[in-house]
Amino acid sequence: MYFRVEELPMIPTEPLPVAAIQLRSTGDVADNLARAGRLVDEAAGLGARIAVLPEHFGRMGREGSARLSGERVGEGPVSSFARETALRNRIFLAAGSLPLVTDRDDRVTNSLLVWAPDGTLAARYDKMHLFDVSLAGEAAYRESRHVEPGAKLVTVDVLGWKLGLSICYDLRFPELYRALSASGVHALVVPAAFTVPTGRAHWELLLRARAIENQAWLIAAAQWGSHAPDRESWGRSMIVDPWGDVVARRDEGEGVVIATLDPGRLAEVRSAIPALANRRM
Repeated sequence: MYFRVEELPMIPTEPLPVAAIQLRSTGDVADNLARAGRLVDEAAGLGARIAVLPEHFGRMGREGSARLSGERVGEGPVSSFARETALRNRIFLAAGSLPLVTDRDDRVTNSLLVWAPDGTLAARYDKMHLFDVSLAGEAAYRESRHVEPGAKLVTVDVLGWKLGLSICYDLRFPELYRALSASGVHALVVPAAFTVPTGRAHWELLLRARAIENQAWLIAAAQWGSHAPDRESWGRSMIVDPWGDVVARRDEGEGVVIATLDPGRLAEVRSAIPALANRRM
């Protein structure tokens, strides 16, 4: 079927200042949270109304270590930190991801929690696509050994902007983003910890493609650097506009990537090439 232009989502009326936080998390939770907190404070000071932390911002160790530190929503050091940091800065905080307990002792979810400025939970997304890969010359990854996959699309409203949530390996599955697009999102959120080989080859290419395909802004917050002897992340956090242009980025090191999502740019791109109105399902 075709989607008529009048069925497309309304364009937001106000710009949205956003920040992507780049970290090099390790197994030291207290130190990770202290550094993350300083960077979120910096982002808020620069005017960001939502900050996005990377995948496993609270702890990055050897592959499989996440299952040892599962928390409950609003409890435990990482979840509590995220809630308190959002409340202290009076901003939305997309807490990249953290392991949350399930009803199985040997399984957690890899979950993105979005906390509102008043400290309430605005959204929870459980990562759907689990990173089970074997790279030549690299360690094998089997996220499904200890993570229960999610099963629901999740969006969240942030000051009139509808944001679609995803995590890392989800980026390779365009059908997820097309479904989010069909639900009316204006921007996509991608916290990640891409490996160096896959990041070098595909990270920016995939981010820009997802933004172009869905004519949406995209906020990508990445892990960077060495976390453990067998684990290193690519970095390159960035914010991409609906045309696929990278408007802000940080290649290496910890820091804040900040930009303003412009509703005018969104309207301009969707009007110039009405791909969302022309698509067939």
